[in-house]
Amino acid sequence: MGEFNEKKTTCGTVCLKYLLFTFNCCFWLAGLAVMAVGIWTLALKSDYISLLASSTYLATAYILVVAGVVVMVTGVLGCCATFKERRNLLRLYFILLLIIFLLEIIAGVLAYVYYQQLNTELKENLKDTMTKRYHQPGHEGVTSAVDKLQQEFHCCGSNNSQDWRESEWIRSGQAGKRVVPDSCCKTVVPDCGRRDHASNIYKVEGGCITKLETFIQDHLRVIGAVGIGIACVQVFGMIFTCCLYRNLKLEHY
Repeated sequence: MGEFNEKKTTCGTVCLKYLLFTFNCCFWLAGLAVMAVGIWTLALKSDYISLLASSTYLATAYILVVAGVVVMVTGVLGCCATFKERRNLLRLYFILLLIIFLLEIIAGVLAYVYYQQLNTELKENLKDTMTKRYHQPGHEGVTSAVDKLQQEFHCCGSNNSQDWRESEWIRSGQAGKRVVPDSCCKTVVPDCGRRDHASNIYKVEGGCITKLETFIQDHLRVIGAVGIGIACVQVFGMIFTCCLYRNLKLEHY
């Protein structure tokens, strides 16, 4: 009878080992995906971060990068802990899974919270950022971001092209008789911003604020879904780890 129980326990351990190994392979790939989303946000979409008053969007991306790196390292540790059947490594593996789980939940929650307050933030800050910092010393990043925003989304000004009448750059006379930046033009050529007409510049209802809001909200949905989705998958990894740890403890005794 004792021999039967021992075989049963061993078979259960072997099954758990392979389940955990499969999970680790998927988990490692998931970590790569999480890190890729974070890097993609920082590297390719960071131009518009300088236009945001809050650093929440940036924080969620950094959290995903860190979580992705830790996930990949943890996946390797999980494989070692599984096949070496070391309970101390399994304990460490479980703790790391828990830390990553919390990081991804935090990233998901931050993305959701910022998603809700984004519209208010843009309405309160985007116009001031564009009119007070565009082409001003020390704000080259804002200037570049505004030019790219207006060209990429075919818009002009925060709410409309009339916003540029309040621009410190336009009022200072440094704009060279331009009434809007050249980046508002449908075809960008030097000094094309001198002519404020629908045939020459983008006169989109809602201006750039609605375009930027939609753009960032789409990315926040991706960040939130990736963070919470991977976190939910990790629950199974923690369950498998606990079961394997328990089986190894039974076999040890």
